[in-house]
Amino acid sequence: PEKACACSHTESRWPVFSERSDPLAFVLSFTDLPYSLKDSGTTQGNVLSVVCTAELPKPSITSNNSDPVENVDSVVITCGPQTQSTGYLWSVNNDSLPASARLELSLDNRTLTIHGVTRNDTGPYECETRNPVSAGHSDPFTLNVLYGPDAPTISPSDSCYHPGANLSLSCHVASNPPAQYSWFINGRPQPFTQELFIPNITANDSGSYACLAYNSGTRLNKTTVKTITVSEPVAQPTVHASNTTVTGNKDSVVLTCSTNNTGVSIGWLFNNESLKLTERMKLSQDNSTLTIDPVRKEDAGTYQCEVSDPGSSSKSDPVRLAVEDDRTQPNSGLPPGAIAGIVTGVLAGVAVIAALVYFLFIRKTGGASDLRDVTEHKPSASNHSKDHSDNLSNKIEEVAYSSLNFNAQESTKSTSASPSPAATETVYTEVRKM
Repeated sequence: PEKACACSHTESRWPVFSERSDPLAFVLSFTDLPYSLKDSGTTQGNVLSVVCTAELPKPSITSNNSDPVENVDSVVITCGPQTQSTGYLWSVNNDSLPASARLELSLDNRTLTIHGVTRNDTGPYECETRNPVSAGHSDPFTLNVLYGPDAPTISPSDSCYHPGANLSLSCHVASNPPAQYSWFINGRPQPFTQELFIPNITANDSGSYACLAYNSGTRLNKTTVKTITVSEPVAQPTVHASNTTVTGNKDSVVLTCSTNNTGVSIGWLFNNESLKLTERMKLSQDNSTLTIDPVRKEDAGTYQCEVSDPGSSSKSDPVRLAVEDDRTQPNSGLPPGAIAGIVTGVLAGVAVIAALVYFLFIRKTGGASDLRDVTEHKPSASNHSKDHSDNLSNKIEEVAYSSLNFNAQESTKSTSASPSPAATETVYTEVRKM
């Protein structure tokens, strides 16, 4: 059988091999030869073949490019030293190598090539060597990838300021090695600094502010420009209403927002909240005019407009809109069944009144006929009877204006001749008017 172990010898000695519990740990000792092999024609016994393997030294990592440029250079890192019967393993960021087309290993895994290196390939990298009796780990190795500068970022993001304020701008950029910064105000160079500070600014400080970042390693530069505006705060707007008291479902109203500022944005508020437009509301193109047509009860409340620019904003005083009910329209609050019941009741009442009038009219005309019959059988030639008939005629006419019941009662008390035809006609005429 063949065993592997670490060994050394100085003289011609007979090796004695013993195996311990660890499959990779062996003890090899030498004893004096019991006899001279050269004097023996044959040798009996077992023959032991021994393969000796040396312990591995601590590996190390080297690179062909100490400062590769991002997206420009490729890097080859090597794990050494090179020894026979040795396996090589790589790790990055304390994990095994990811599967990537940009990573390439040699046949014996001793070299690792990184194509098109990026800032994310910095590492650290480690290599491990192994043979049957030992293993070794290298120290972490980090690539110094040169990258940037990216597009600079100017902070804060504010771009509008009021006169008298202090302007403080800062420029930041990702870069290795760190970038060098310079400022330009309306094209005029400023001192080389990452921070720019201007106290008590005025309208003359409005303009373009440019930050330039330069990387001495990649020899690249990037610039970002920011526009700064210095202006007075916007003035308070006013709201004018075409009518503040309107009739619901009938009238319309037009609200107009007036401002002395130009280039501002206009918004509307209803009861201190942002106005939610409905299909009955329309805004003009610049939002300065709000039309509600028609107005409804739910539109009653306070209206305001708000004007703003990037640096300030202002709200108008509230305008209250009152919405009244339309009194010319029938109350549609009753359900259809109630309305039908009312109409039916009215018609029934009219029918009862008509029947009552008809009954009284028939009764009256019947009483007048009875009086005429009595007069024909008892004629009178006295003036007293004539006067009495005239008085009766007057009474009948008066009763016709006051009450049909009273007129009928008087006709039953009469003992003289029947009323004159003219009086009878008068009573008939008055009943028709009723």
